[in-house]
Amino acid sequence: MGTTGVLAAHYVVLCFLQMVALSSAQFTVTGLQRPVLAPLGGNVELSCQLSPPQQAQHMEIRWFRNRYTEPVHLYRNGKDLHGETISKYVERTELLKDAIGEGKVTLRIFKLTADDNGAYHCVFKVGEFYEEHITEVKVTAASSDIHVLMWPPNIKGVMLECHSGGWFPQPHMEWRDNKGNVITATSKAHSQDENKLFNMKMTLLIEASSHRSVTCYLQNLLTHQEESISIVLSE
Repeated sequence: MGTTGVLAAHYVVLCFLQMVALSSAQFTVTGLQRPVLAPLGGNVELSCQLSPPQQAQHMEIRWFRNRYTEPVHLYRNGKDLHGETISKYVERTELLKDAIGEGKVTLRIFKLTADDNGAYHCVFKVGEFYEEHITEVKVTAASSDIHVLMWPPNIKGVMLECHSGGWFPQPHMEWRDNKGNVITATSKAHSQDENKLFNMKMTLLIEASSHRSVTCYLQNLLTHQEESISIVLSE
């Protein structure tokens, strides 16, 4: 074989190796750019996709939160490795692989808690090459459980106290008069229970005969869900 033939053979081999490298390792991972709203206690589905589309059965696919070594779900060598997921996600995830031949998978998470709020990394890996996409999950909860207490009147007026629990994230809370105008609260406070849900408390000192009725109003700022309770004040 002459010099020209040797060079041609080397060129063909080089092109082949480049094609293999590109087909097996060069890709990006895409998915939703906006946060995903998901109700407390419900399920959520998070999808990610290889670009350009390609087979992904042979790849490692890993979903994790804060640490790469603590997967929420792990797929490797064609199998879901449930034994390697962190404890709070055991039996709470499923990887939908109907379109894995095109490089698309969907992570389904069941029975959402406030702890599931936050970022999720989707990683596709071949050998030492990997790319990821991050999706933000925003867990939401609102509560119609609202109570208003009225303390006995004194020379300064009447003290009202509004309570509501079971919100996530922390809601907007305010007093309103019978025309819908905002009344400045005397005090506001909040706490979180063992499930990280917000318990809200707001007080209002009303001078005698200043308002016929007042409303304790709360709103989840993510879903815009509103809840309220009104109280009529007698003379």
